[in-house]
Amino acid sequence: MKGSRRSPSLGPLRHGGRVIIIGGGPAGVSCALALRNKAAQLGRDVNITILENKVFAGERHYNQCVGVLSPPIASLVEKELDLPFPLHLKRESIQGYILHTAREQITLDETGEPSLALRRILFDAYMLESAKQCGINVLQTRAVELEFFEDHVVVYTDSKLVEGDVVVGAWGTDYGCASFFNRMTGYRPPKTLHAIVTKYHPGDDGMADFGSYIHAFLPRHPRIEFGAVTPKGNHLNINIAGKTVNSHLMNEFLAMPKVRKILPNFELAGTRDPEDLQFFKGQFPCSLARKYFGDRYVIIGDAAGLLRPFKGKGVTSAVLTGIRAAETILLHGISEASFLDHFQAANQDIIHDSPYGNLMRSMTILMARLRLLDPVIRVARRNTYLREALFDAVSAHDSYQHVLMKVFKPQSFIAILVEMLRSLSGETGYTNNLEEISITNKIIK
Repeated sequence: MKGSRRSPSLGPLRHGGRVIIIGGGPAGVSCALALRNKAAQLGRDVNITILENKVFAGERHYNQCVGVLSPPIASLVEKELDLPFPLHLKRESIQGYILHTAREQITLDETGEPSLALRRILFDAYMLESAKQCGINVLQTRAVELEFFEDHVVVYTDSKLVEGDVVVGAWGTDYGCASFFNRMTGYRPPKTLHAIVTKYHPGDDGMADFGSYIHAFLPRHPRIEFGAVTPKGNHLNINIAGKTVNSHLMNEFLAMPKVRKILPNFELAGTRDPEDLQFFKGQFPCSLARKYFGDRYVIIGDAAGLLRPFKGKGVTSAVLTGIRAAETILLHGISEASFLDHFQAANQDIIHDSPYGNLMRSMTILMARLRLLDPVIRVARRNTYLREALFDAVSAHDSYQHVLMKVFKPQSFIAILVEMLRSLSGETGYTNNLEEISITNKIIK
């Protein structure tokens, strides 16, 4: 950090230690609860303060997150945070995904623990209220500046000054917090993709017709990287993402024939519910932040870019990184070296997979533009490894390294090449398995 001196007391947080957490979302609350639980196990009493300016209760704010929570989120909340998982907030159990390319589609059924669709704002409200009930101090205020000293850190807020031994950044993509952390530490926020989100109420019959599958779209559009339609109990959540998406592009997406085809009674949009098709804009990280830890500070969740770069799995990653930060603070220390050796090391499952995710993202965008994903879908209908790879890619149930390994298995990769050549020559459709095997054997030899 700029201008600070090395402190002799940057070891594990001691009895009476003070932690300031900026942000009361899943990352911040998970860190607070993990600190409380682990400190109790170690026989220490630590003071934890969460700073959160939003009011989650009463649904006063709209969260642009689609709100699909992937395994093992339930076990993390129950086993690591010692909270009942709020199944009462569930709107839908996701039974699988239907992946759409330019001309093809494939159904990818869930075979393990399903992901859960819920209202993110309600989940955040539940988590923050649980923290309060556990005795964690929650201040409804905005952090506006901070200062580092040899033996403590100061956070200025809209309402009061808060002092602590270490500060945890869990502000998501808030520009204000990113700005003052950049000035004081050299932190650089992750790169982001923009998203437009809306919802549509097709009625009870329409929701029944739609089912419990998420429809994921990889269009040829040069500015829409992907889109999705997700069932959420009584409505459908519709979102698109890309570097420069806007409301005009959302209207273009909604006008696409493949999208219109799956939206029940869409000609009645806006007549059933006044909230239909109101657009909200947000963003989510697609790279790792720089200098996201140092002496007396660590940044977690979206603010650190610690999530999968193509398919976020953001809430699960937020909870995980919050828990890992708490363990580092209590067991190893609050110095830059401690966060490097333990916090960053604990997150290697996310960090190591990031280049593979970015490679997958780049490949997918290019192939979508060239209409080369259609042959991939045709091959996946009869190739188990490739079908599993597609499911893992859209569901975030496995790493992108493993996804790419399945895609580039000789049998899968060569079958894709053969189908692509047939597609380019105008011979689309079912490819003879004996022909694929013959070509595969020749290439391997």
